This record gives sequence, C-alpha cells and structure tokens, in this order.
Amino acid sequence: MITNKIEKEIEIVLNELEMPLEGVAVTISNRKDLCDYQFDGVFKLAKLYHKNPMEIGSQIVEKLKNNQDYQKVEILPPGFINFTLSDSCINNELNNMLQNEKYNIKMPAKETIVIDYGGPNIAKPLHVGHLRSAIVGEAIKRMLKYMGHNVISDVHLGDYGLQIGQVIYGLQQENISLQDITLEDLERIYPQMSKLCKEDENVKTICATITKDLQDGNEEYQTYFKVIKELSQSDIKRIYDYLDVSFDLWNGESDAYPYITKVTEELEAKHLLKDSEGAKIVEVSKDSDSKEIPPLIYQKSNGAYLYGTTDLGTIKQRSIDYQPDRILYVTDRRQALHFESVFRVCNLLGYKEKFEHLGFGTVNGPDGKPFKTRAGNTPKLEELFEETKQTFLNSSEKNQGMNESDLDILVNAIIKFADLQNNREKDYIFDIKKFSQTTGKTGPYILYTYLRVNKILTQENKQSETLNKIIYNKEDRDLRLKIIELESALKYAVDTRLPSLLANYLYELCVNINAFYEKNHINNLDDVNKKENWLILLALSNNIIKDMLDLLSIKIPERM
Repeated sequence: MITNKIEKEIEIVLNELEMPLEGVAVTISNRKDLCDYQFDGVFKLAKLYHKNPMEIGSQIVEKLKNNQDYQKVEILPPGFINFTLSDSCINNELNNMLQNEKYNIKMPAKETIVIDYGGPNIAKPLHVGHLRSAIVGEAIKRMLKYMGHNVISDVHLGDYGLQIGQVIYGLQQENISLQDITLEDLERIYPQMSKLCKEDENVKTICATITKDLQDGNEEYQTYFKVIKELSQSDIKRIYDYLDVSFDLWNGESDAYPYITKVTEELEAKHLLKDSEGAKIVEVSKDSDSKEIPPLIYQKSNGAYLYGTTDLGTIKQRSIDYQPDRILYVTDRRQALHFESVFRVCNLLGYKEKFEHLGFGTVNGPDGKPFKTRAGNTPKLEELFEETKQTFLNSSEKNQGMNESDLDILVNAIIKFADLQNNREKDYIFDIKKFSQTTGKTGPYILYTYLRVNKILTQENKQSETLNKIIYNKEDRDLRLKIIELESALKYAVDTRLPSLLANYLYELCVNINAFYEKNHINNLDDVNKKENWLILLALSNNIIKDMLDLLSIKIPERM
C-alpha cells in the first residue's frame, strides 16, 4: 500500500532527525491539483518538540526530495507536506498489482469470525425492512472472506417468539390441519392474530401461553412449529437466493434453548442473576455510564425467556462450536442498547470473544419516511423487485429487449448499489427512478462501464502483462492513481465494516475509466506500445470492477 510506503520513509527520516513520532499517517489528497498524498503530522511534531512547523517540514522535505519515488515533495504553509508520485513509482505499484494474487494486497492476521445478519422472523414475509441487513451483511461477509478470514455466517431466524404462538392459535381457530397449512395461510393469519392480541388481552394471554408451552417442549405445538418453520424458511431462502445472499447456518432462537441452562449456571456461579418482581435480571450498568443502561431481563416472571436470553444461548453455542475471535451483528441501529446489554453480560461472564454491533439506518421513500407502496403499506421484497424492474424497463426503450436473466441482475444492481453507496449507519432515500439510470452514482452506471471496457478488450489482443514506465496524459495518470488506491479503500472498508467505502471507490474508479476512455481512443491508435499499455490498464481496471462487485454481491449481465 503506497500510504504505508510513504509512512515508513517518513519514519526513517524522523528517526534520522531524532524526532520520532508515534502513529505517522499519510492520507490520499482530496486536492489532486496540488498533490497525490499528504502528511500533516508536522503539527504534532511542532507541539512535541517545540519547533516551528515550517522548519520541521522543510527538514523532512530536504531528506526526501531526491527520493526516486517522488516527482515532487514540498512543504506548504502552515505545515502540510505534499507528495506527488513519480511515473516509475506509480507503474511499479501497478505492476506489483498485476503480478501478484489479489492485487498484491497485504492480508491481515487470520481470524475466525461469526457474522449474524438477516434475522427474519418465520411466518412473516420478507419486506423492505429486511433489505439492509441482507445486503450490508452479505457485503461485509464477502469482504472479510476476501481478506483471508474464516467467516461463518448465520441468518439467526426469529423462530421462537410470540408470533409463533399467535400463528398456532390462528391455525387452530380456523381448524386448518397440519398437512393443509400453506404459506398464504401464515401470511394471512399472522397480521390478523397480531392485531387481535392488541385488542383482546385474553387472546394475547392464550398466545403467550402457547409460546411458553412450545418453548418447554409441548409435542403438539412442536409439530405445528416444524411445519410452520419448514414452509416459511423455504420461502425466505427463495428470496435470499434472488438477492444472491447465502448463509452457512440457518439456526434460530430455538437452537439456542439447549445452551441456556449452561449460561444460567455460569450466571449463578458468579452471582449475577437477581430477582426482580418475580423475573430474573442481570445488572449491566456501570458508574461511568453517561446515560441509564437498564438491566438485561433474563427470564420473565412466567418463566419465559426473551431475546437477550436466547442471544446469550446463541453466543454460548457459537463459542463451543466455532471458538470465534469475533462475533458481528448486523441489525437495525435501534437495537444498539439491546446488544450493549448482551455484550456486557458476556464481559461479566469472562467470555473471550470480541463483539461488534454494526447498526444500520432505515430505507426511506422520497418523502423521507420509511419506504411504502403507493397503497401506503410496507412493501414485500418481491413487490420492490417488481417495481424496480418495471421502472428500469420504462426508463429507456432499449431496455425493453433485455432477457429475464439480465433484468434480474440489473434489479439486484439497482437495489444493492443504491443501498451500499450509503453509510450503513445513516438512513437513506431510495429513489427507484434515479437509481435505475445508467448515468450518475448508480449500479447500472458501474455495469455499463464494465461492459463498455469489456467490448474494447474483446476486440483487441494484448500481448504483455507488464506496464512500461511511461504515463501519457492527465487522464491516464488519474486512472493509474485511482487503481493503486484500491488497497487503501478496501482495507478501510473492512476495518470500519462500511461497504459504502468500497462502493464509492468503485464509482470513482468508473468515473476515471470513462474520462480516460473519452480522452484516449484506443481502437484507432497507431502507437503499438501506447496501445498495449492502455489495454493492460483497462484489463486491470475491469478485473478490479468485477472482483469488487462480487464483494458487493453484484453480478454482471451479458448485455444492457
């Protein structure tokens, strides 16, 4: 990574000047008209060694100005050191990317990581609210795998909550036999019973009792549960398959129950379980808390367990089965307090895993409110897929002739890139018409760029895999610089668990590619060496687009 290379050279110079600095950091310049990279640590040095920033900066520049990696190194007031790379340095970096696996990206120490995302409830259809967990979680999983980690993904179904008791009650009320239960029955009965429970306290009590009896192993309810789960899980898998989202594990809350006893024993051994009005709780607040952190309710007064309990049982199961270094949770950011409580209990128990809650915001419509259909309902994911498809088809007459396979790929690209280009922690507005365009910051624009370049590459034959040391014009240089930023962008995206950083890098790369293409007409070029170099550059660019799109779970159509 070029930033690491510059940082090491600065560290050597600072040691020679007897002014060592911990945490030397070089950043990519956001003013490409001034320089390629920038170092602003001079201000820390000035404060540390009581010297003038410009004086220290001048000393550093003097030591580096003859370095062959730089075309120019300069100090600008009040103390910024700007680095402009030499052509040979840029091309050396590119050739290393060409000649080594995974673009010569340095891999981190390998970890075993369990990532929990998806989290749908059985007996309910997947809707827009499930979209971000699936898309963001899948991208984070793929990025971590690419960086060499052992990653185990778990959908963690909500399969033992009150909704199961409600659905079983509804099925019994309608006298629907086990062999006749359909997916349509589940989708119809759940909202009816949920509404009824809010209106009738007696029905709510009955459904809660059914749920508790199910959790305690009631054979009749267990039989219903198995049929409901099989039907629902099959449909959930179908939707995830369409999104190209997959899981290693299809465990749910029900799978955690055999491990709750072990967690209970550990809590009791450490005297962490306390009685509170008939319920059992774990106090997790700290004196240093700036806001109130309520206790984790471990067991209700009626003996039923809650999400926090099953989450702890699941952690115990994962610890036994996989011995993970980390466990990541990709859920709505509004669950942050819940996971903070769960993680604190784990810390009190002395669990060794590192825990991360990766919260995300909501998908909103153009009105800034949670995305709804024209009828005012939260759309099922299938409805969103169809609406997106029709919007894309209607956006241009030439789209009408696309085959279904390519159309499905485009629908995925539109939806996924619309989401992933946004910081997962923020809400965002999903504008189908805007994100369906082949211009601007959209999935179709990225795919169009790839197909455009691929057409050139299939028409021309390159003979070499090594770039020479010449850079021919500004657009050429800009593209090469953007390519060598790949490692920084990917590592930053992985470290922060923000796929948006990778999506934004891809967009910027495509902008550079298209600017390069408009300036340099390769097909009519007579200069053989120049043409060969540019074909190598475009092939490398397209390989990066393809590989990084795969990390974002976006496929490439045959044509568009």
